[in-house]
Amino acid sequence: MDGIPIGRKVDLNAYDNYEELSLAVDNLFRGLLSAQRDLKTVEEKQVLTGLLDGSGEYTLVYEDTERDRMLVGDDVPWNMFVSTAKRLRVLKTSDLSGLSLGVMSRKRTAPESCTR
Repeated sequence: MDGIPIGRKVDLNAYDNYEELSLAVDNLFRGLLSAQRDLKTVEEKQVLTGLLDGSGEYTLVYEDTERDRMLVGDDVPWNMFVSTAKRLRVLKTSDLSGLSLGVMSRKRTAPESCTR
């Protein structure tokens, strides 16, 4: 996660779909984000909302076997994602426009340098 110097390992085979992965990532970073923010404003709901659709503060991005960065859940079947994903990153949604991503969702703003 950007801004968090601690990495976490996630076994993608432990999940059956993108929504389960999103909830797991939320649980991994909930405590860290709560500690950084005013505890009075942190609610019991999902902290990292919009990870898969780019509607929240953070978005999930993965690096595949060819080192291409792509948005998690973008028209890639779950099994294919599990077999090709090598690294997950939780990036600030506002920083996505400066990245070169291999696949962009129709819900998100595509950067000019987008390939594929």
